[in-house]
Amino acid sequence: MNEGPVSMRTRVVIADDQALLRGGFRALLESAPDIEVVAEAADGAEAVEAARRHRADVVLMDIRMPRVDGLEATRRISGDPALSGVKVLIVTTYETDEYVYEALRSGASGFLLKDTEPAELIGAVRVVARGDALLSPSVTRRLIQDIAGRAAGQLPRKPSALNGLTEREREVVALVAQGLSNDEIAAKLFLSPLTAKTHVSRAMSKLDARDRAQLVVFAYESGLVVPGTS
Repeated sequence: MNEGPVSMRTRVVIADDQALLRGGFRALLESAPDIEVVAEAADGAEAVEAARRHRADVVLMDIRMPRVDGLEATRRISGDPALSGVKVLIVTTYETDEYVYEALRSGASGFLLKDTEPAELIGAVRVVARGDALLSPSVTRRLIQDIAGRAAGQLPRKPSALNGLTEREREVVALVAQGLSNDEIAAKLFLSPLTAKTHVSRAMSKLDARDRAQLVVFAYESGLVVPGTS
């Protein structure tokens, strides 16, 4: 194999306190020719250091880990300008992890269930690596349920930030918050997929959002979308 394809590989750090799971994820990911696992980490502190040392593109991050958990590690990564290109993909089980919303606020780009199919794991890494947040409708529904279960006063409101968006951009952000893809948004609003993507990108830029996942958080925190009405 020549060096061209190798240089284009997505560099992944796997962070989980269970060695068996890390090994399983590594075997699956390395079966893909365009993905390279550059490091493993047993806790959040190791994950942040590995992301920095190995110039990772994606960190596959468990939430519950010793010393520094996945939430804090995600905050450290999203808050470090030197790691601005690193995407965090949370690995979770919804039956036990109640931190979905907080992880998005911390800078996570999406979620992956631990019992996901192998092909979905590889696809998820690719999606997040190219900057498209992994928020399928089922994941977003769970997020909405989590938000809806909070008292209204617990959601910080930032309605003034809406002032910078056009009416079309508000529509698009609201649809992103419902878990729709660019193609689905385009179909619903009778736009081309490229135009829909452009609106999403402009909204992200105006709101200083890292990715689509952050748009979902913004949509609820600003009151653009009200839990239980989408």
